[in-house]
Amino acid sequence: MELKKILEDVKNNELDIDSALEILKDLPYEDLGYAHIDHHRSIRNGYPEVIYCKGKSDEHILGIIDKMNRKNTNILGTRCRKETFEKIINIYPNAEYEEDSQILKIKNEKIKLQGKGKILIITGGTSDIPVADEAYYTAEFFGNEVERLYDVGVAGIHRLLSYRDIIDESRVIVVVAGMEGALPSVVGGLVDAPVIAVPTSVGYGANFDGLAPLLAMLNSCASGISVVNIDNGFGAGYLASIINKLK
Repeated sequence: MELKKILEDVKNNELDIDSALEILKDLPYEDLGYAHIDHHRSIRNGYPEVIYCKGKSDEHILGIIDKMNRKNTNILGTRCRKETFEKIINIYPNAEYEEDSQILKIKNEKIKLQGKGKILIITGGTSDIPVADEAYYTAEFFGNEVERLYDVGVAGIHRLLSYRDIIDESRVIVVVAGMEGALPSVVGGLVDAPVIAVPTSVGYGANFDGLAPLLAMLNSCASGISVVNIDNGFGAGYLASIINKLK
């Protein structure tokens, strides 16, 4: 954590007070005019600020990355366009990109495994993978062991049941499904772990772009299920990480 390192460097006479003040002047946030970068978020919440790239110009994204990178922060971006990443990689060669999920990663420090158990990401179908991968890479980025179990939906429930050993050993389970959104209820009835349901916009007309599975998941009769917004893989991965780090 940067603030702790600054204090330790001052204590050990490796950094003078004036230099420390120069570094601290941009804390707790830095005003760029178009963005207020929350450099203290990791101190309050345990995780650094995440860049939601959709709707932002490439210029603004690069500006935010520049300021965060100067703090030696690990950077996670969601819904990042491939064209934007191609500009980023020219400036930051350590940047990584997961094309299906549109996840951007810049690792300035080694990610330490902090989770107490394993997070499992399950999908109903292959079409749900982009949202599921967003959850997967988010949870992985925040220091968790994460496993994927894809295309095991209720249309062929025997596929899910054949993986009971993997399901039973998971500490948190994220279930991603579109269509009628029945899969989280099935999983919730099998396990004693918390289940995070993610409705997707995958489905035909009456799916209403994810509204049908969202309502189905909110009305689940299985206990222990929480529900995030439609296609919000990031929110599910973030929440799963918080739960997995609880003692």
